[in-house]
Parts: sequence; C-alpha cells; structure tokens
Amino acid sequence: MANDARKIRFAPNGALYIAPAPVEGGGGTTPPTAVGDGATAPTGYKSLGYVDPAGITLTPAVETQPVEAWQSAVPVLYNVTKASFSLKATLQETNELTTELFWGSSWEPVMAGQTPTGDYRLNLSSTPDFKEISIVVDWQHGDIRYRCVIPRAMISDRGAIQLNRTENGKYELTLEALDFNGQLGYVLTNDDIVEAVTP
Repeated sequence: MANDARKIRFAPNGALYIAPAPVEGGGGTTPPTAVGDGATAPTGYKSLGYVDPAGITLTPAVETQPVEAWQSAVPVLYNVTKASFSLKATLQETNELTTELFWGSSWEPVMAGQTPTGDYRLNLSSTPDFKEISIVVDWQHGDIRYRCVIPRAMISDRGAIQLNRTENGKYELTLEALDFNGQLGYVLTNDDIVEAVTP
C-alpha cells in the first residue's frame, strides 16, 4: 500500500454527550447506531459543552498473561486477563449537568420552611454513589465524521479544581467503560478507509 497523506486525520472539532445508561434486557437510553451529522446530539443525550483544548483522550487497553511451554523459550500464547476502555476529558462549562456529573450528586433547592430561597445545595456524600451513564464522543475532519459510543460507563477518577484569578474553572474526569452485552463500546464512521462491500 502506497503512502497517502490524504489519510492523515485530525480532530479539530467535536462534542461529548451523556445520557442515563441503557438497562440490560431493555429500557433506559438507546445508544445510537448511526454516525450522525456531526452537529446534533443523539436522541436522549445531552452535550457537556466546551472541553479543554487538550481534547478528549480515548484509551482502549488489554492486559495479557504469557502462557509458557517446556518446548519453547518464548511464550506460545498470550491469554487476555483484562480489557478496559477509558475516556478522559476536562470540561470547561460550569452548568447543572457538568457539576452534577463531577460531584456525583444532584442540586437541591434550599428551603425556608415551604418556600424556596433561590439558593441551591449539592450534598457531598462520604460514600459517593456515581450513576451509570452512557457516553458518545463525536469528532470530525471536514466531512469525515467519527462517533465513539460507550453504552455503559462510570466515573473512575476526578481531578482537582483550581480556583484562581486568571484561569476558568475546569472539571477533569476519567470514565471507564462497563460491560454491555459483551462489549465495551463501538466506533462509527463515514470515512472511506474500509473497502466497500459488494452486494
């Protein structure tokens, strides 16, 4: 295969969407099965808004264990012991969706008796219970679009929030895919990198 500079891809634009995770056996959010138009959120999903200029990091990983044999000085097989798929992003918008996702809790109105005061409170539990979510990452290079879908995921790590005079507040999150019907997720594209299927 000859070198082809037209096959070099960038991700100058994209979006990160979340929704409640689908329920195994039926119910909940239905993960998208089409690559989309690059501008519209999938049905049932909401945008997390601006992301730090570093973008989004997707990391599929596999851990293996070598299988050795008496007749060979090198492994004769590698057995998969663990598979994972993580997503890391730093969110820049401060809104209800991003703050509830980061803190792992929901905003509640502060009441004076039966009357809302106009203030809100977010309780930080000593035993936080992060909800399962579904994630969609869209990115594009011109008319070439990609979509990564993680049907079930949970937050595995959060970064520190730095409050200072010259930089906006940011919410750094790492999310790990959970098993969904034998899959961690899937990628959709309209790119012409795959040979066309002949009927």
